[in-house]
Amino acid sequence: MLSGSLHVDRIAEQVARYAMRFLNAQGALVALAADGGSGGRGGGGEVDGGHGGGGGSGGAREGGRGPLHVAAAEGALAVLRGQTIGAGDPGLVARSVDGERIELLHGSEGEPTQLVAGLEVASAAAVPLRAHGVLVGTLVVADPRDGRLDGDDRQLLSTLATQAAIVLANARFFETVRHAKDQWETAFDALSEGIAVVDEWGRVRRANHSLAAMLGAAVPAVIGLDLGVALLGEPRPLLDVLAATRRGDLAQPRTVRSGQLGRTLRLDAARIPSPADDQSVVVLVEDVTDQQAMEAQLIQSEKLAAVGQLVSGVAHELNNPLTSIAGLSELLLEQGELGAKDRGHLRVIHEEADRASRIVRSLLTFARQGPGEQAAVDLNDVIQRSLVLMAYDPTLKDVTIEKDLAPVPEVMGDRNALQQAVLNLLTNAAQALTANPPGRPRLIRVRTWFDDRVRMRIADTGPGIPDALLPHLFTPFFTTKEPGQGTGLGLSITHSIVEAHGGRVALERSADGSGREGAAFLVDLPPAPPEAPRPKTPVTPLPGNRFSRA
Repeated sequence: MLSGSLHVDRIAEQVARYAMRFLNAQGALVALAADGGSGGRGGGGEVDGGHGGGGGSGGAREGGRGPLHVAAAEGALAVLRGQTIGAGDPGLVARSVDGERIELLHGSEGEPTQLVAGLEVASAAAVPLRAHGVLVGTLVVADPRDGRLDGDDRQLLSTLATQAAIVLANARFFETVRHAKDQWETAFDALSEGIAVVDEWGRVRRANHSLAAMLGAAVPAVIGLDLGVALLGEPRPLLDVLAATRRGDLAQPRTVRSGQLGRTLRLDAARIPSPADDQSVVVLVEDVTDQQAMEAQLIQSEKLAAVGQLVSGVAHELNNPLTSIAGLSELLLEQGELGAKDRGHLRVIHEEADRASRIVRSLLTFARQGPGEQAAVDLNDVIQRSLVLMAYDPTLKDVTIEKDLAPVPEVMGDRNALQQAVLNLLTNAAQALTANPPGRPRLIRVRTWFDDRVRMRIADTGPGIPDALLPHLFTPFFTTKEPGQGTGLGLSITHSIVEAHGGRVALERSADGSGREGAAFLVDLPPAPPEAPRPKTPVTPLPGNRFSRA
């Protein structure tokens, strides 16, 4: 009967119908305490105000009780369905919840009496619904067709109220539990971390949406999977975590690399505190790939900060002797008794000292994070000067450099920074050629052209770049050279410089397009606007050398 349903409103409707039928009344209602979680219908407004006659066996007491919600109303009382009866209502319904027994209300000499504010009936009976000492609500029947309720009627009403109160209290508790369960499941699925409940063998009993998304599947498809195999391709790492958790070892998340997912995962686990289930374990799976990348970037930033401090100190120590060399060589050049050959050598010394001074100033600017001069720059001139600087590099011995420098618009930027980027790419190509076996061509090709952007291509005929290294190509401090032979910063700095100038740098993979031999780096930069400022310091004439010929 009543216990066949667990929905509070449905039970309240059944109680009202039974009461009206069994007591042969013209109307009945069930009003529930507002904190009962009835989940009742919305709608009707609060019945308040008004005065009415009527009496009963008990008066309303001040108790701080909340309002009542009419969850069900049948027959003549159907107009009250969905309304709220305030605690201060003068009628029988509000008074009845303060009593411990049936409240009766009869009009005198045929006069109607007040059931609730604004509604009068000839007679009525109300009984509070209490279960386990807690008020659930009240049951009211109005205008019995046989007149007053006799003793049997009252006993029947009391019995019905007792049973209804227990069933309604249980239903209210069930709805509270169901609501809490729904909230838990919503939170469970809303977490960004993957969560699974697994058995002793690591098979998934329950999983949230985040875990399913990691595996690229729907939640139902994840149930029953071996979680270790699904995540990592093998069960052992997860089984080790589960075994440590069941032993009660100190929780220590384990970070593992998932080759099949291409992600780094952190596994953590906790036992379910249930005596009925001592084998299931909750596993937390967190994707820490991006977090580790940010941590690595922070470490690299700290390294760069330390390098910057070191560079600043070294640069200051180098600046004074370089200034002396440049100044004295300039004085010697002003003397007329030097021969042409000596004068040429001295000019190289002066230019190299001046270049070294500029490099030192650039290093100081880098260490101080100061901005370089932004002006119109001829990229072809930057390339030519970079080749001049590399003319005496021993790695370029027996290297042929082919140039195809087309007329291109100027670009906007820092000349020294752009020259550093070009030097890095040329140095990278030259170092790659040192690995060539005897008899293999040692060639660097430099080309520029313009379409919608100013473009540069630097290619070599070296051994090329293996596929495994491509993801790390522009990563700071990544190098394949022996310790002490390279910093791993060249391509990373080049990438940063080009991006800072609004450009892009990319690997073409190889000079011949095969992906097996040689490598080619492509750089594109936006052309300078017509109003771009000219350099504050005039560019000195370009000295000749074996690489300066077209």
